[in-house]
Amino acid sequence: MAIYSKLNKENKVVDLVVVEDSLAENEGIALLLNITEHTNWKQVDKPNRRGSGGIGSFYNEDKDAFIMTQPYPSWVLNETTCLWEAPISRPDTNNPYNWNETEQTWDLIENE
Repeated sequence: MAIYSKLNKENKVVDLVVVEDSLAENEGIALLLNITEHTNWKQVDKPNRRGSGGIGSFYNEDKDAFIMTQPYPSWVLNETTCLWEAPISRPDTNNPYNWNETEQTWDLIENE
């Protein structure tokens, strides 16, 4: 099955719909237009299209990518992956951390 994002006027993803994956993207969009009368759709899982296309993300036509809203002012968009990156790398992936924007550090979440 193929996943399509319903986009509003600002290209923000407002809904997700599953369509038969044997259809080309333009055929899937035509089907959705016929069913919903909504005209702004993008296939999320199209080869070479970056990003997750989740609700709340934005589709960027120039980059052919779905980009989430910037999580923190200090984070920078990686132009290759179209993912936001913290100014310093997370210490490790085995423990849970929260980003501390004020201190510009990763704070370990302590188990209670």
